[in-house]
Amino acid sequence: MKIGNLEIKGYAALAPMAGVADRAMREICLSHGAAYSVGELVSAKGISLCDKKSLEYLYRPSGDFPSAIQLFGYEPEIMAVAAIKAQESNPDFIDINMGCPAPKVAGNGGGSALMGDIRLAEKIVKAVVDVSKVPVTVKMRTGLDENSLNAAELAKACEFAGCSALTVHGRTKKQMYAPPVNTDMIRKVKQSVKIPIIGNGDVKDGKSAKEMYEKTGCDFVMVGRAACGNPFVFDEINAFFENVEYYPPRLEEKLKVLIEQIKLMQKYRSKKVAMLEARKHTAWYLSGIKGAAALRRECGTISSIEDVRLICEKALEYNKDL
Repeated sequence: MKIGNLEIKGYAALAPMAGVADRAMREICLSHGAAYSVGELVSAKGISLCDKKSLEYLYRPSGDFPSAIQLFGYEPEIMAVAAIKAQESNPDFIDINMGCPAPKVAGNGGGSALMGDIRLAEKIVKAVVDVSKVPVTVKMRTGLDENSLNAAELAKACEFAGCSALTVHGRTKKQMYAPPVNTDMIRKVKQSVKIPIIGNGDVKDGKSAKEMYEKTGCDFVMVGRAACGNPFVFDEINAFFENVEYYPPRLEEKLKVLIEQIKLMQKYRSKKVAMLEARKHTAWYLSGIKGAAALRRECGTISSIEDVRLICEKALEYNKDL
């Protein structure tokens, strides 16, 4: 797949999950086969005002992997200013968020709320494209609700404004993250434009990735929640499509990657913030193992990497005979 002149190799990308797919998680997923990553959504207004926290989100992961910065907002002029600033971090492309259903984003006119105003959405894309030296993409949903499934119309407007690729999460704003994705709508978007379409939603392994490709005709797929505590999902998807044997990592290997991720979190964030975030990531890595429920309760008190190591030791002890 090509996003503008940028060639993307592989089979699946990591989705931009706010408050989850931070710089550390992105680097870990990229090292385990994710084709590219998109950063957590960042406020265009915050960037334009040089807000310190907003500017921190502009840093891209280290390495040679393709990565993007995702902006959200509802004012074309402010989005353009933010795009100019964002390019100082040398992203491979800039993504515009038109899919986030969270009240703090959509409630202020950004994210998925833009699906209710296609003319404004088109102006935003054009404003960013006009100032960007790198390709511009858009991430959207299928519509605001089941009575306004207008993703195809929005896709055409974005393409006309200069968008280089589109990611479609197969649910409406109202549906949030359930029920199952509407692959028919993703296919409809694919058939309505000539630019690449990335299918998103419910991709959790090689089989579901293949189904997304086949049911929608999309050019690429994106993995979101299935990568939480499981960066190995990209190794599995790659092995599936390359028709090679995949051997899931043993628990000891998984926990080593967890520790590596926590160390990266400490490197990029303050210790306090890193440890607060480590609680949910540790719990995700422990999902499905023997003793997981009790261990997850302990995750709620993590305050140091030593606490994480102790939980890992208990997990290995609980599962030593498996």
